[in-house]
Amino acid sequence: MIPQETVDRILDLAQVEDVIGDFVTLKRAGATYKACCPFHNEKTPSFVVSPSKGIYKCFGCGKSGTAVGFVMEHESMTYVEALRYLAKKYNVEIVESEVSAEEIAKRQRSESLLLVSEFAGKFFVDSLKTQEGQVIAYQYFRSRGLTDDTIKKYGLGWAPAQSRTALADAARAAGYKEEYLLDTGLCKQYDDGRVVDMFHDRVMFPIHSASGRVIAFGGRTLKSDKNIPKYVNSKETEIYVKSKSLYGIYFAKNEMSRQDKCILVEGYLDVLSMHQLGITNVVASSGTSLTVEQIRLIKKFTENVTIIYDGDGAGIKAALRGIDLVLKEGLNVKIVLLPDGQDPDDFAKKHTLEQVNDYIAQNEQDFIGFKTDLLLGEAGNDPLKRAKLINEVADTVALIPDAIVRSVYVRTTASKFEIDEHILASRINKTRTAMLEAEKKQREREAAKARQTSVPQQGYDPGMPPPPMEEDMYMPADDMPPVVPPQEYLPEVQSGPIVKDYPYLAACEEELLTFVLEYGCTELLFEQTSKYYTETPMTVADFIDATMADSELDFRNSSYYKVYELYFTLYQEGLTQQQIQQRLLNSMDEEVSAVAKDILIEKYEITVKNYVQSMTAAATRLVMFVPKSLLVYQAKRVEMDIKTRTEEFQQTQDPEKQMALLAEISALNKVRTAINNELGRV
Repeated sequence: MIPQETVDRILDLAQVEDVIGDFVTLKRAGATYKACCPFHNEKTPSFVVSPSKGIYKCFGCGKSGTAVGFVMEHESMTYVEALRYLAKKYNVEIVESEVSAEEIAKRQRSESLLLVSEFAGKFFVDSLKTQEGQVIAYQYFRSRGLTDDTIKKYGLGWAPAQSRTALADAARAAGYKEEYLLDTGLCKQYDDGRVVDMFHDRVMFPIHSASGRVIAFGGRTLKSDKNIPKYVNSKETEIYVKSKSLYGIYFAKNEMSRQDKCILVEGYLDVLSMHQLGITNVVASSGTSLTVEQIRLIKKFTENVTIIYDGDGAGIKAALRGIDLVLKEGLNVKIVLLPDGQDPDDFAKKHTLEQVNDYIAQNEQDFIGFKTDLLLGEAGNDPLKRAKLINEVADTVALIPDAIVRSVYVRTTASKFEIDEHILASRINKTRTAMLEAEKKQREREAAKARQTSVPQQGYDPGMPPPPMEEDMYMPADDMPPVVPPQEYLPEVQSGPIVKDYPYLAACEEELLTFVLEYGCTELLFEQTSKYYTETPMTVADFIDATMADSELDFRNSSYYKVYELYFTLYQEGLTQQQIQQRLLNSMDEEVSAVAKDILIEKYEITVKNYVQSMTAAATRLVMFVPKSLLVYQAKRVEMDIKTRTEEFQQTQDPEKQMALLAEISALNKVRTAINNELGRV
């Protein structure tokens, strides 16, 4: 573990313009720097770096963050990996706090497996340069249209045919332990103790992690003997899980981010040929059916996926399987089917870059259009088959987690099939309800199994069911269109007017939190005639916190509450406003950093913000709007309390309880009237 004081030192030393300048050519523009965005293609610079705030923002694609966030985004590193990168850059020694012996051993083992895999990758590349490698493997690669640059860039190689122990002998000679050769699956051991190479007489395709390290291999035989498997792949290990890996992800990730699009194909050569042609946002599922983990890996870089599979029956079935998985993970999916008999490898070699791009653009089909056209051909004019088709399409739409997107597809599908939207929405809602219920039961089964094999943590009640999914709170009735939760950070509430009124309450809480995060350390200079005047001016943070405490209010939004509490922890430590902002933006807690990023990094053009600020001085604006925002928030909370008491009054038949509730409602109405009078409301 990296101690917090070391993390703080790294963050303090990291200059955002210095870090980003290692990857992007920055040009000074007044107090900021500008450049063409490294995350998407553009000709006019819209990528702005602000040294004073320690952040970057692209007004084209919307990417934003801090120095640590940039390294994580651009280099696909974890938070800790990015910290280590910056520590090395700024010569900060990381003395890790004590970790368990088991953790140390696990880390050392993973690193050993990676080192052995990387040695094997170099060995296969070197073997390609031998006479045997040149005559057999190199000629094969060239016959498939691959250039020397492509062969070198992607580390293609050759597993020697003349010796079954060539890799094992070379690894031992280089000092690598035999156990790691066996554990990575690079070698296997017979019962008599002999250790031989797993990959023999095959052309080799190394598989890289998203960070660029060799984690596994795919070996293809060049023999026509049907008794010999065409491909042999590395076995799964701590460093390689097939269902979580994508071939070509290291080479494609930056272009996927820049274009905000991933093209998904099936095989190694499909990826290599497309990349060589110039289409480099392409990855493959490495010879396995597409998995949820692979889709989540894609989602780190983009939410738009175009699936290009062969135009034959197998390709169509694979595309249909992929649609449902991608949609369920919340990504946007399109399908491109190539002419029958061709795969992406063939198609890329027979056409120019412009022709392939044009074909993709002209033949990309939305999943509804693809599935409808495909199944309508089978259904013909048979009404029962058409009804079955509509249900199948509706069940696919039900997989989409975003309710707004679902509602759009409801209208599209209803229009395409000329049926009533409510009928379609009813089917989708029933399917989705059943799906969520099944997932809930599965979680309960997994939780029960976990309780049988582990000791419950303190404070955890093993008898309690798992919390409901967020969408369970917003599931519409069968005859209603889908409803979307009001915003990204939802409160932990179950029922009542809070759910209905939360968008207004959330807006109030976001405004108050914005004042704290932007201006918390700024003093409020009230005039002496103001009721808020004090001889010693209060800061914005102290004023808001004191008012909230006096009114016995706290944030209902759990994410905002967490950030608010953390702000005051850092505030009490005496940090400056900018230091607090950097701590929040760079927090290891993704929930905290996401809220801070959403509030602190401008969503609008700087010129627009400057125009608004030029109209009124910051000090005057704070004096005007901070107290008003608190009053509006208090008013909204009082209104919600009144609604809650009114609902209770309507539901109870107890006269004494009714009288008590009436008294509470009357008192709350007086408070609301007083607040509204102060706000100047009628």
